[in-house]
Amino acid sequence: MIDKPEEILLPQGFAFSSLAAGIKASGRPDLALVEISGGATTAALFTGNRVVAAPVEVGRASLAASGGRVRALIVNSGNANCATGRAGIAACRRVCAETARILGASAKEVFPSSTGIIGVPLPDEKIRAALPALVRNRTASTQAAADFARAIMTTDTRPKIASARISFAGKSPARNSKPQSGKSITLLGVAKGAGMIHPQLATMLVYLFTDAAAAARELRASLRQACDESFNCMSIDGDTSTNDTVLLLASSASGVRLTSPVVKQQFSAALNRVCQSLAEQIISDGEGVQHVIRLHITGARNRGEALTVARTISHSLLVKTAWAGADPNWGRILAAVGRSGIAMDPSRVNILIGDQEVCAGGVACAFDQNKAHRALAQPECDVRVELGRGRSAIRFLTTDLTAEYVRINADYST
Repeated sequence: MIDKPEEILLPQGFAFSSLAAGIKASGRPDLALVEISGGATTAALFTGNRVVAAPVEVGRASLAASGGRVRALIVNSGNANCATGRAGIAACRRVCAETARILGASAKEVFPSSTGIIGVPLPDEKIRAALPALVRNRTASTQAAADFARAIMTTDTRPKIASARISFAGKSPARNSKPQSGKSITLLGVAKGAGMIHPQLATMLVYLFTDAAAAARELRASLRQACDESFNCMSIDGDTSTNDTVLLLASSASGVRLTSPVVKQQFSAALNRVCQSLAEQIISDGEGVQHVIRLHITGARNRGEALTVARTISHSLLVKTAWAGADPNWGRILAAVGRSGIAMDPSRVNILIGDQEVCAGGVACAFDQNKAHRALAQPECDVRVELGRGRSAIRFLTTDLTAEYVRINADYST
């Protein structure tokens, strides 16, 4: 949504910093910090993979110990610190402890994240050596936020940033509340991710910053809903990462509380928009992606059934390679629906590519193949599968599978 620093809406209470600590062989920035001087209330969601990286383990424990309070976020890219055993846990804790010492905070209030190659020891001595400069250079500026977004990138080709602002005029909708004329709530989302993207989060780090004043339970409810409609409704390659983290931090600096139903609804709607934008940016920047497919599953019995069908289609190598060639091979889509495990009736299934029906009642129908090819050849295309079983529907973002994806992942560690 946003690539220019001047277009970023910056919430109050957050300072950003980034630099090159020597983790990446390229010499590019690979260490980033966000400080919340007044502390932040936090809600988090993590990877569904049973193989969990050290920073996820440490971060979970820290949030539990601090009651969800975070003073700083420290992120390194170029090394996942996963499958590194007790040494990886110890290295992560040393980084948190040193960050806390410099900031005058508690180690349990420092939340760590890592992204990069699995199985390589974390060079925490490089990180700790760079921390004084990293902390010293922190600023509450849009340029610093944009630089933070670039520093957490791995195979990403561009940063992912989205922001929103809700302004209030007159009195708050809540009864017996103080006037909030001229006040506003700002949200800023920063993400990285280009591969290992699969529902239940992805190889994805997502940081959501807001200056709203909210309790952890309020943040958790809003975050879960936003993720269900965005990050859990997309897949590039069907692989679930070991490091996935979605973190929502509220600084309370705006003074606007989420106490009124109307304010809470507006906040949730803005959070949903930011997360949707980040999800779309992640998908469109997927490794080797040429075509983004907006997969619409309709007529399902329930949401779970619709998700099952969407995931089966989006993980089919035959379907994804057909999309890579802009081939309107609807039979592969129908076959994927058939093996999804739901009790579907093929005679009730319709499939549309773009705006034209290509399969009606589970059998071929006349359609313009050149038009369907042109639709799939666009950077984005809508594919609709009607199940004829109920009224539930979802939109699911996915992609093609290209030779470039294979090339990137064939030599990633070398």
